[in-house]
Amino acid sequence: MLPSEAAGSLLFAKLAATITAIYADLAGIDNLIAEQLKNHKDAEILMIMPRFGPYLTAKFLAQIGGTLDAFDSADKLASLAGLAPVPRDSGRISGNLHRPRRFNRRLLRTCYLAALSSLKSSPTSRAFYDRKRAEGKTHKQALLALARRRINVIWAMLRDHTPYIEPEQPLPIAA
Repeated sequence: MLPSEAAGSLLFAKLAATITAIYADLAGIDNLIAEQLKNHKDAEILMIMPRFGPYLTAKFLAQIGGTLDAFDSADKLASLAGLAPVPRDSGRISGNLHRPRRFNRRLLRTCYLAALSSLKSSPTSRAFYDRKRAEGKTHKQALLALARRRINVIWAMLRDHTPYIEPEQPLPIAA
């Protein structure tokens, strides 16, 4: 047995106990978030959206202030998230669109993660993403376009208080 082996095993045991305690704390926080979401009127509607679980639902609701009252349209919500392009025209140059400089980066990240995870379980999201990729968009551009589209769907769901229903996929046209 090496002289440092006993000290190493003691240190390892302490680190393992600390990590176990951290995991227990995180589980408690996750349960608290889930309990708080049960009291929110829009949480159940949002959690029906594919891959929009309790964590992303809580983050989304926190970033928009809990309700859509501050937003007149889906475009305003998308603008806050940085998903609506704004013009950077000058003189005779027009149609030069870019991401706004001021937007809620946390809301953008929430929408981006929701779009990314929806590719796994939602055929509609996957078809939209694949179509954007076929148009020549990069992975990031296609995901941002998908996130923008999902903002429109979320807006309609929360405005009308209706759950998400996955649209039927049209059959591919034979060549």
